[in-house]
Amino acid sequence: MTSLDKPTTEDTSADDARAVTEAALFEAFGGVRGMVETVLPGLLFVSIYTLNKDLHMSAIAALAVSLVMVVVRLARKDTVKHAFSGVFGVAFGVVFAMMTGNAKDFYLPGMLYTLGLALAYIVTAMAGVPLIGLMLGPVFRENLSWRTRNPGRKKAYTKASWAWGLILLGKSAILFPLYWWADTTQLGWVLVALKIPPFLLAVYLTWVFLAKAPPPIDVFAEMEAEEERKAAASE
Repeated sequence: MTSLDKPTTEDTSADDARAVTEAALFEAFGGVRGMVETVLPGLLFVSIYTLNKDLHMSAIAALAVSLVMVVVRLARKDTVKHAFSGVFGVAFGVVFAMMTGNAKDFYLPGMLYTLGLALAYIVTAMAGVPLIGLMLGPVFRENLSWRTRNPGRKKAYTKASWAWGLILLGKSAILFPLYWWADTTQLGWVLVALKIPPFLLAVYLTWVFLAKAPPPIDVFAEMEAEEERKAAASE
């Protein structure tokens, strides 16, 4: 292998940064299991409702499978935040649908949440405090250091927040007209179809922006080093 063939230190560090970014995004957004937990309750609801038009059976089945996924995570001692968020989302949908007697209202809380999240991403990006940075800062052990000490990462987080906001806004622009004009099964199947692709696109764009950004500043390591220096100085 010639010197030209050997990977440089910069190439290695770039690969390491991309690997860390991939792992952090996988952890933050739940990975494959998180996607399954997001899709399965809605898929079960619309499948049962398509077959028998029974709102109560569809709602109970969706809520039951959400609870089962939480129990499985608890039994395996895994992180339950994604499963719990799914349970709350399904529970709100069940309550709305049961109160109104309209099966389409099962989807309304999730749709409103998506619209609100889209606006939150856009507003925080415009305000210079991008939401995706607030979410991923602790995952990367940088907290809010990117705001004042790492402008390259702040720019990447801003781009990522715009991407998430516009993608979710586009999703809402498709779903809300269907809520008014389509029947329950049509809305349900479109919503299930739109669960994963927009999410994967947003995660991919986030990965692209962050992989090209400067590495995070590990503020936890800095604090630990400062404590060690103080301890050494006091001896």
